[in-house]
Amino acid sequence: MRAMHVPPLEKVVVETGAHPEACVIWLHGLGADGHDFEPIVPDLFQPGGLHPALSVRFVFPHAPAMPVTLNGGYIMPAWYDFWQTPDGRIAHDEASIRRSARQIQMLIEQQVMHGIAPRRIMLAGFSQGAAMALHCGLRQEEGLAGIVALSGYLLLPERLEAEMTPAGRATPVFMAHGTEDAVVPFVAGVHARETLTAAGCRVAWHEYPIAHQVCEPEIAAIGRFMAEHLA
Repeated sequence: MRAMHVPPLEKVVVETGAHPEACVIWLHGLGADGHDFEPIVPDLFQPGGLHPALSVRFVFPHAPAMPVTLNGGYIMPAWYDFWQTPDGRIAHDEASIRRSARQIQMLIEQQVMHGIAPRRIMLAGFSQGAAMALHCGLRQEEGLAGIVALSGYLLLPERLEAEMTPAGRATPVFMAHGTEDAVVPFVAGVHARETLTAAGCRVAWHEYPIAHQVCEPEIAAIGRFMAEHLA
């Protein structure tokens, strides 16, 4: 099979100190950009979270702009295209998922070339970004420090068992979802958790009485998860 050639993603980079020892690659949701979660960085270093002495490189890539069928073909930042089928289901475009996955993989490989081992790299994401974080993280040949999936779901679940690597299966997963989420239904997150747990993954599950968003207790829990697996 020929290698997929894709352009590198533009990105926002925030380093919390000189000579970063760990990296978090954070993927935004549909229609947003890499700046969306940039303000969250200081909150992850609150008491109980990441230690201030730990130097972390946060990479916030911008998703490519593409027509999104469900939104009338409007061009916006998106990790993949998706649409509603005649029977009311949501279908996801495998080609754009695979293309974005390769671009995200390039980001991981860049960090490894910069001297950060995969076990010190974490993938995080919100909504579409959460779906991509799970998709990419579970398919790594070398295990990552962890996967953080906020208000997300599984892409191509029928391919998961065949494509998930032993290292991916062993990667700690943090999942959080709002019980009032009207964009990505709460049940979609629950189904993803149940599927991953049944597949042997280690999933830390958190739910909050919120809509399609994040909240302060959730951010504090993310900080604790990152502290545990990046320290």
